[in-house]
Amino acid sequence: MTTSVVLGVSACLLGAHVRYDGMDKYNRAVADIIGRFARFVPICPEVGCGLTVPREPMELVGEPESPRLVICGSGQDMTELLLVYCRRAVDELARERISGFIFKERSPSCALTAAPVATGSPVKSLTAGLFAREVVRRFPALPVVEAEHLSDDRVREDFMERARSYIIT
Repeated sequence: MTTSVVLGVSACLLGAHVRYDGMDKYNRAVADIIGRFARFVPICPEVGCGLTVPREPMELVGEPESPRLVICGSGQDMTELLLVYCRRAVDELARERISGFIFKERSPSCALTAAPVATGSPVKSLTAGLFAREVVRRFPALPVVEAEHLSDDRVREDFMERARSYIIT
């Protein structure tokens, strides 16, 4: 089957063992259902920028509008390393002519809205992950969704319809 729908996707959702703990976050709605109708361009920003698997967990810290990505134990700042990769990766997504992107929720790199940010107070704020932020900045009209929402048939069908209609500029 040939398809014109090309989707970027967080690689862990397809079963790639790329997470900090060496595991995946396989998502059946993404891999098995949407996978029948689309070609995937899998991306793991952390592995893409050269970090190992497994690795120390990381978190976003600071201001939600411009958070920093740091290793939890050492506090080592990985923001610039990841952002350099993000810029290269969105260029590659443009060359692939993606029609949409499926992100991993709550990820410091891939969450669309709900990545926790340690702000110094007991309550954490929520923001977009660094890679998701760069994708949305570069392609503001691109259909995007977090994988956890795709188990809902209506959300999945709406996302796929928007992806089929999207033309990258």
